[in-house]
Amino acid sequence: MKNLFWHLLLTVLIFSCNDDNDGNGLRNITVDFKFTHTWDGAVINDSNFTTSVVTNANGETMTIARLRYLISRIELFNTQGDSFTFDGYKFTDLSDTTTYDFSTNNAIIPSGTYTLRFIWGFNEEDNLDGAYPDLNSASWNWPEMLGGGYHFLQLDGMYNVDSSPSPYNFHNGTARLSTNPNVFEQNFATIEFPEEIVLSENATIEIVMDIAEFFKNPNTWNLNVLDTPLMPNYNAQKMMQENVRTVFSLGTVSQ
Repeated sequence: MKNLFWHLLLTVLIFSCNDDNDGNGLRNITVDFKFTHTWDGAVINDSNFTTSVVTNANGETMTIARLRYLISRIELFNTQGDSFTFDGYKFTDLSDTTTYDFSTNNAIIPSGTYTLRFIWGFNEEDNLDGAYPDLNSASWNWPEMLGGGYHFLQLDGMYNVDSSPSPYNFHNGTARLSTNPNVFEQNFATIEFPEEIVLSENATIEIVMDIAEFFKNPNTWNLNVLDTPLMPNYNAQKMMQENVRTVFSLGTVSQ
């Protein structure tokens, strides 16, 4: 009888831990994010990004020497209209695989059906000059004369590598509209995914960055005209803001 009592008690505890809900049938689950990178479907990572020769939508052959970018305010929205914002921001350096994934201490949400969105770069509230020591030490600041705050993207390399190689510096951040007087525009973008994500267990959501899209939609980028310097070029900055909207897509959801 004594053994039976302890068996029943253990069973109750196991079910209590597994359910871990608020009495509404929903489980508390954890969510992590995994970022992968491609060029028109071909995987680009730390092992091949400096050696791959790719061709952009304008027909220019390119190499990549550096790719770093920033996203923030990753949020999930459930069908009841509740939002869950994950703490922190994600700074990715393609040469460092430890920066590919993202998880936070507050990544516990109720199971359910969600949609996902995040901010490309920082929004105006978060894009504070010198506010983040780790980004400062990464030389990620955006010049004060161009509006300050932080870079959203650094993509550097060579183009026309099969004919007359020239450098490009595809950098994105705050857009300077005019210089007398200085007028700046916040240049972040809200990236939203229309697909519904059904989460019933602890999950890892894959987000795919197609680097080729920076040069494709809706603006076909001509590096022979726009290569460097692009940071003080208002039109180039706004074109990057438009093109980033098709760069990310939802990948697999593992749970």
